Amino acid sequence: MSKFDSKKVMPRYSFLAILMTLVAITVVGKTLYIMTAKRAFWEEVADRVKVDSLKTLPIRGNILSCDGQLMASSLPQYNIFMDFVALREAKKDTLFEQKLDSICMGLNAIFPDRSAEEFKKHLMEGFEKNKRHWPVWNRRINYSTFSEVKSLPVFNLSKNQSGFHWDEHNARKLAYGSLAGRTIGKMYGAKDTAQCGLELSYDSLLRGEEGIRHRRKVLNKYLDIVDTPPVNGADIVTTIDVSMQDLAERALLKELRLINANVGVAIVMEVKTGDVKAIVNMTKCADDDYHEIKNHAISDLLEPGSVFKTASIMVALDDGVVDTTYRVETAGGVWPMYGREMKDHNWRRGGYGMLTLPQTLMVSSNIGVSRIIDDHYHNTPEKYVQGIYRLGLADDLHIPLQGASPARIRMPKKDARGKQYVNWSKTTLPWMSIGYETQVPPISTLTFYNAIANGGKMMAPRFVKAVMKDGVVIKEFEPVVLRERIAKETTIKKITTILEHVVSQGLGKKAGSQSFLVAGKTGTAQISKGAAGYKSGQMNYLLSFAGFFPAYEPRYSCIVCIQKSGLPASGGGMSGVVFHDIAEGIMAQSLKLEAADARDSLSILIPQVKNGNMLAASYVLDHLGIKQQSNWDGSYLNGNPIWGHAFESGGKTIALHRVPEVDKSIMPDVHGMGAKDAVYLIESRGVKVKLNGRGKVMEQSIGAGERIKKGMVCSLRLG
Repeated sequence: MSKFDSKKVMPRYSFLAILMTLVAITVVGKTLYIMTAKRAFWEEVADRVKVDSLKTLPIRGNILSCDGQLMASSLPQYNIFMDFVALREAKKDTLFEQKLDSICMGLNAIFPDRSAEEFKKHLMEGFEKNKRHWPVWNRRINYSTFSEVKSLPVFNLSKNQSGFHWDEHNARKLAYGSLAGRTIGKMYGAKDTAQCGLELSYDSLLRGEEGIRHRRKVLNKYLDIVDTPPVNGADIVTTIDVSMQDLAERALLKELRLINANVGVAIVMEVKTGDVKAIVNMTKCADDDYHEIKNHAISDLLEPGSVFKTASIMVALDDGVVDTTYRVETAGGVWPMYGREMKDHNWRRGGYGMLTLPQTLMVSSNIGVSRIIDDHYHNTPEKYVQGIYRLGLADDLHIPLQGASPARIRMPKKDARGKQYVNWSKTTLPWMSIGYETQVPPISTLTFYNAIANGGKMMAPRFVKAVMKDGVVIKEFEPVVLRERIAKETTIKKITTILEHVVSQGLGKKAGSQSFLVAGKTGTAQISKGAAGYKSGQMNYLLSFAGFFPAYEPRYSCIVCIQKSGLPASGGGMSGVVFHDIAEGIMAQSLKLEAADARDSLSILIPQVKNGNMLAASYVLDHLGIKQQSNWDGSYLNGNPIWGHAFESGGKTIALHRVPEVDKSIMPDVHGMGAKDAVYLIESRGVKVKLNGRGKVMEQSIGAGERIKKGMVCSLRLG
């Protein structure tokens, strides 16, 4: 008989089915009601618990040196706040009042500028007003300070319980302080926007792309939901060499402080590529110290003075109107020029008399250079200026830094009848030829000298080599050739020789080096001060030295410009000294010698070898090329120490003899050893060592062969 009783089961099943159907109809009906009749109300409620289209800032890219060292990066900073509404909702307001004194004392310890009482008054004001976004401190703080604040009582609870919350920002920090600061650039901290330098020029690459998120309130907590993630900025690799930059800055600052100068500029450029390896811009400020506040190297449009004479002589040589045998009379150092007097720097000492063309640059004769140019271009000054343009001095270098400006070199223009020059006088050409009546920034002058060093090929100054993202190069900036040749090959060779003689025989001697040849030109120009002009007696001077090194196989070019008030003022004696320090420092940094080069041909051929590790001694002797005899085999690079002693054998050979290893419980004989080997041998046996003097071991306080005891201390006298 079946246990299923349809008469009892079916009514129950029907009842459940009908009930579930009614519930479903009710749910659907309620849903339709909410979607239609109550739509506006619930949309208004949703708007109160959500925030749409919030920006998510990307991490700004880094600025790197030429070898990948970090020069500028983004670090987190925080603005900190209290939400007293959330504090009360979490029922932690009583705890806050109990811990308020501890909180304020902790804040005073972190921020000493404000007393604990002031913090208490400030926080209680926000507490009584029940503020949601009450600032705890009115300035941004770094991560370590933020961590200290977050560890205080109440603040160490979660956001929803404590009400303590923060806004995070990416702050820009320079890894090397002010080093190349004006070139790297700055940021407006409060706005997180670029202010100047490479930060501004490459802002679109460094900045990245903002993301979008929205905020929803779920279970009484706000959650951030990312709609579009931010794209972090790319890194840029500059051409700056940190060691060269530091060297140039220290050398320039030393001279600026010595002569009490107003402004100093130093630029170092790699000859073949045009890479700017160092760029220093120093200005004397109100605190009587020097800081980078303006990029004078690219923006100062000043009359360059005598460093411009090189260009004038090159134009004359290239046009073939003179050669290096040409002679010019400079008389007693004063020469009449169309109603004005042209003077040489030694006019009070009788002048230079007759000079050859190379000598006019070697002694920087104003009369010599201006007479050469005026005698051959007086009737056609536009031909001379065209020659200057041909040298690239007036080219726009497209410097990727704010404030950069090309040189301003006037081109003669005739009136409508073509008979008279409207922007020219008889004295313009003589004074232009020696670096006046033109305005050339230091970077343009250096680019010109770099072209001479590069055999006539003019390279654009390069500040950025590549753009990287996640360690991968995504864009490269190749060196740019502005002019394949600024002058004839013969002209370049002649002017290089003359510039080398300026340093070795002329006024640029202080820029030279005893270790390598330097080529360059000094410059001393008067800068008009105030409305009274040059005749007021109130003079500032622009002192310059531009050149390259080594002279005949150039690797780097460099310019040093110093602005100072009053006399003495000497381009060679002041800027030339800085050039010398930079050049010798750079060459010393890049100098690589083999060990054999350390041998002094005038000294004893066989060196004295201390007792000790014979493997180490053998390694050094091999690289010095000194013959040796030994009673063992081994390699210093992968062998254990072999202890022994050395002595001269046959006048030209060093004999290295191994001695049997002493038992670890016995004090070894370390007489004649260097400090390193002696200390190693003794301390490996558990005995402490005290050293006195320097050299090799002359005495040991614990005799060789004595049994070692715990706690022993051995004193060694070196001599």
